[in-house]
Amino acid sequence: MSDLKNRVALVTGGSSGIGEAIARKFAGAGAKVAVVASSGQDKADAVAKAIGGKGYVCDVRNAAAVAALVKQVESDLGPLDILVNSAGVFYPTVAGETPAVDIDRMVDINLKGSFHTLNAVAPGMKDRKRGWVVNIASCAGIVGVVPFSLYSATKAAVIMLTKVSGRELAPFGVHVNAIAPGNTATPMNAAIRTEPEHKAVHDVMKSITPSQTVFTDPADIAGGALFLVSDTARPMYGAVLSMDEGVTTGL
Repeated sequence: MSDLKNRVALVTGGSSGIGEAIARKFAGAGAKVAVVASSGQDKADAVAKAIGGKGYVCDVRNAAAVAALVKQVESDLGPLDILVNSAGVFYPTVAGETPAVDIDRMVDINLKGSFHTLNAVAPGMKDRKRGWVVNIASCAGIVGVVPFSLYSATKAAVIMLTKVSGRELAPFGVHVNAIAPGNTATPMNAAIRTEPEHKAVHDVMKSITPSQTVFTDPADIAGGALFLVSDTARPMYGAVLSMDEGVTTGL
């Protein structure tokens, strides 16, 4: 679908889950990939070694650290063409019972982190008159998911960030789009997928999933990301690509 030869991509959350799948997909298409983990250089290095990229560690909550990361990546690999914001966390947050520490962590990583990375890469992309930003949102940001009110709110905010910045940066040839995955087979939900005591939860998920594929393969989400940075997606600015097995069509 897309030839990313000579393009430089930075993927936050790139050491596992959807981010890792995207890093692998982009490298397979020829990109030079900066694999960014939130902690654990060994995790980033392991994925980077497997795909011929380079590993980095950065806490996206820290704007100065993000700016330094972008500067280092561009020194190592060249000017950034692609940013993927895949770093994120989620916890159950029952309305009226959300601990302050969870509020801070989810807002700081899921939302502020996306702002920090966009702030760091947008000036260079605007100067070069080209660039691609893919934000990993969630179907929870479209319909809301119980009991994940705060997670849903942060992902709804990421979707709006995508729409507005997509419009603002379009005149400069910078494409900002998002993917809204549904349940995806990542380490965060391994217990629900594999442990018998969570069968009831799994069955509920299946009942609201039209395709009956309860957990999407991260490689499929990565295919969507590859599409969004391809020439085929040239007219797309501020778009949200739903990849949720049809869940949001009926909710």
